[in-house]
Amino acid sequence: MTETNPTTSATDRQAEQAKAQDRTDEAPKPKKESLLANLLLNIVIPTLILTKLSGDDWLGTKWAIVVALAFPLLYGARDLQRSGKVNFFSALGIISILLTGGISLLELDAKYIAIKEAAIPGLLGIATLGSLYTRWPLVRTLIYNDRILDTARIAESLNGRGNSRAFDRTLQQASWMIAGSFFLSSVLNYVLARILLQSPPGTVAFNEELGRMTALSYPVIFVPSMIILGFTLFFLFRRIGKLTGLKLEEIVVQQ
Repeated sequence: MTETNPTTSATDRQAEQAKAQDRTDEAPKPKKESLLANLLLNIVIPTLILTKLSGDDWLGTKWAIVVALAFPLLYGARDLQRSGKVNFFSALGIISILLTGGISLLELDAKYIAIKEAAIPGLLGIATLGSLYTRWPLVRTLIYNDRILDTARIAESLNGRGNSRAFDRTLQQASWMIAGSFFLSSVLNYVLARILLQSPPGTVAFNEELGRMTALSYPVIFVPSMIILGFTLFFLFRRIGKLTGLKLEEIVVQQ
């Protein structure tokens, strides 16, 4: 009878595990989104086209809108293709761009753009709160997910300490904070559009105003929303630490 050498067997297992880890490390990782490309394609280039190239000597009012909105539209479509799945927020962004283009090209009243600008984040805020009553709350998609946090370890620690229900309440509070950031964006979007879009659609002045609105959307809308989101992350991480007894480096996924 052939005897099995336990030492050799253990060594073989360790070798196989090492090879498996090497294969995992060698697997291509998804590329991180470039902040510079995001700003250029979604804000800077569309703004320059709308404010500088809308005259009859250049693209004209209609073609300037088409070309300007093509950049963020193609950027969003590429993001969907690269991820290999439909991202709700990316898809909503593409719909928003198409609505802006459609309203502008049809030369509808500018108030419809203001309504659209307010409606998109407003619907996101309502969806965030409504998702609390489903099996898939949006806060888990946005923040509490396996890409950001070691959710398995967190759940194990919560169960061990009997704090699972307390953590559910924490997620509800975080959801209200995220919804609040969307509602703030909704109000700021509407106010910004109503203040800036004063000229009739189909004119060079309207295109320039649309370009200025695009440029100002980042500091006026994006920055305050990111501040609220950052506060929400701080609140959530702090509560996770208290409820699980884990340190920050133990709950955050190491990239």
